[in-house]
Amino acid sequence: MRSAAVITGIGVMAPNGLGTRDFWDATRVGRSGIGRVTRFDPTPYPTRLAGEVPGFTAADHLPSRLLPQTDHMTRMALVAADWALQDAGVDPGELPAFDMGVVTASAAGGFEFGQNELRKLWSRGSQHVSAYQSFAWFYAVNSGQISIRHGLKGPSGVVVSDQAGGLDALGQARRQIRNGTPLVISGAVDSAICPWGWVAQLAGGRLSEGEDPGTAYVPFDARAAGHVPGEGGAILVLEDAAAARARGVRGYGELTGYAATFDPRPGSGRESGLRRAVELALADAGAVPREIDVVFADGAALPEHDRAEAEALNTVFGTGRVPVTVPKTMTGRLYSGAAPLDVATALLAAAEGLVPPTVHTEPDPRFGLDLVTEQARTAEIRTALVLARGAGGFNSAAVLRVPAK
Repeated sequence: MRSAAVITGIGVMAPNGLGTRDFWDATRVGRSGIGRVTRFDPTPYPTRLAGEVPGFTAADHLPSRLLPQTDHMTRMALVAADWALQDAGVDPGELPAFDMGVVTASAAGGFEFGQNELRKLWSRGSQHVSAYQSFAWFYAVNSGQISIRHGLKGPSGVVVSDQAGGLDALGQARRQIRNGTPLVISGAVDSAICPWGWVAQLAGGRLSEGEDPGTAYVPFDARAAGHVPGEGGAILVLEDAAAARARGVRGYGELTGYAATFDPRPGSGRESGLRRAVELALADAGAVPREIDVVFADGAALPEHDRAEAEALNTVFGTGRVPVTVPKTMTGRLYSGAAPLDVATALLAAAEGLVPPTVHTEPDPRFGLDLVTEQARTAEIRTALVLARGAGGFNSAAVLRVPAK
């Protein structure tokens, strides 16, 4: 029998809440964290809105020796990991080092750190470039720094698949648990809100140029014209269910199903691989469509992508047969951090018995979705589906089950 992977700890960094409690208090009532960029002057750029994590001062949470060697996103990831371990009631120093691993995802790496060191290179010379540039910009840096900070020597790694990466990391974490590692820290935190990161995101052609935070990011809406980027995400503690029970912990819920697919070549005329990812994740979970109580959708806010996602959901579940929500309309799309945050949101939603809203959106009836808008909807949630899609054709789906109350 394969080991079950339960989520026992949650650490959140989000534009509408610093920490899990603040985030959930905002999300359950539809409070957005999207606004004009403050981390640099966005005036020269066509996109000027973002979801920025409020009130985070790294020096309040981390030792001073770590600050010169880490990017903003790594600092947030380290603190989120600390909070997740605290939430799980785990002291890594009390467990065998090889029984703990870490698998995170990244879509950008340490862009701001890299930008600052490149500026020094061209303005002052190579002797002024920090030695930490050799790793602080790298995609795997969050996994590395978390493992060093907590002495984790078990199977570790990083996944790079854009927005889908956060679910892919959780799927890899579950694989390691099934292979015998009792505990894996997983999830993702991303941030690329700096001029260099901004130019890279603009090049993808998917950013909204809207100036109004209330209408700039509206997936499944006839006005949809791209997304608002954001920073943050969630770090989760996944444990072997038997090991968690042995220390008296049930956890928030179990990651029972996971699957990933790729879209066909553009122009091929073949359908997106998203439907197949959903079907495979359900099969992996041993679930049937009618068991899904809510779908946390990807919500690209680009007409062709929204249409493909709606078609996949309607094909699997029937038109308008399952509640759908996109709470990332309150945060912006956090790239690899978005899906782990949706997983955390689904578990928190199940605990309270409500579906958080998709804010500011007027559902286009042509999509045929039962989109939860305006305010949260009371519901019994036992099984949830989380979807994520990344640029380049990545599709991922995860099924979560929560214990009966």
